[in-house]
Amino acid sequence: MMKLLRLAFLGLLALVLIALALANRDLVTLRALPPEAGEFLGFSWSLQLPLFLVIFAGILLGLLIGFVWEWLREHKIRSHAVKVSRKAAHLEREVDRLKTKAEGPKDDVLALLEAPSR
Repeated sequence: MMKLLRLAFLGLLALVLIALALANRDLVTLRALPPEAGEFLGFSWSLQLPLFLVIFAGILLGLLIGFVWEWLREHKIRSHAVKVSRKAAHLEREVDRLKTKAEGPKDDVLALLEAPSR
């Protein structure tokens, strides 16, 4: 059921994006600098693209910036988790070592032979 719901949602999203692209096919000019500043500096880079590509690129750029920002924000949490897991592994190894040290031999005959004499 969830797979069908997911496919229906993705299909609806695709239809909306296609409709948005068809409605915004007009060309727009993207400039690196305002025209006056470009003329003053001798650098006037511009590019003509359909408006829907500019919209989709803006959405993708916003998502990318958000993902990177979140990844950097969670760095402290991830490093703490690594430290805690290393300490837990160290403590588990120590517990295993102490258990084998305290249990002694598994065989009863060896246990009688190795028992400290009083």
